Amino acid sequence: MSEASVTYVPRSILEPLNFGEIFGNGHPVEIELGSGDGTFIVDWAARNPAHNFIGIERLLGRFRKIERKARRAGLTNLRAVRIEASYLIEYLVPANSVSALHVYFPDPWPKRRHWRRRLVNPRFAELTARALVAGGVVYFRTDNVEYFEEMRRVFGGSNRFAEADTPGELAGVLTDFEREFVARGIGTRRCAYVRSGQN
Repeated sequence: MSEASVTYVPRSILEPLNFGEIFGNGHPVEIELGSGDGTFIVDWAARNPAHNFIGIERLLGRFRKIERKARRAGLTNLRAVRIEASYLIEYLVPANSVSALHVYFPDPWPKRRHWRRRLVNPRFAELTARALVAGGVVYFRTDNVEYFEEMRRVFGGSNRFAEADTPGELAGVLTDFEREFVARGIGTRRCAYVRSGQN
């Protein structure tokens, strides 16, 4: 990674990331899965300099926007990784290493025959519980009512999580999709779940 760049290319796609090595400190780590154009992650990272942030985005055009926005903001606590979110959470995130996961407006795959492609499912809940530290929180937002209820069923039905509130300051930092929805009068839904101390 160059000095001016936030792009991080993992040395291996088979070994867990070393956050201390990536950031050069032991600050808490937050990850956004599917960062879009970086609107949320850049703003949130700028407001929280004592935390480290990783934005995950697969699409190259959006990924480049994250890079540009973070560079303009002069952020040193943000890295962007171009990879599939589901792969990262399963294979590259170390156990008990993340203080918060942000999952905002994941593709709802609205047709029933495509639901198996959704990010949020029982397997994802297991991987999230493994990735988060005790007391770590996963935050969700979506405009899709059915998908929202599925998120609540999956995480609300897990004994690894308890429902939590989304802090007002966090709720006020919008994603690019959310800004569009607000402008069009489309409501969005939020929920959050804190990981219990049990392993």
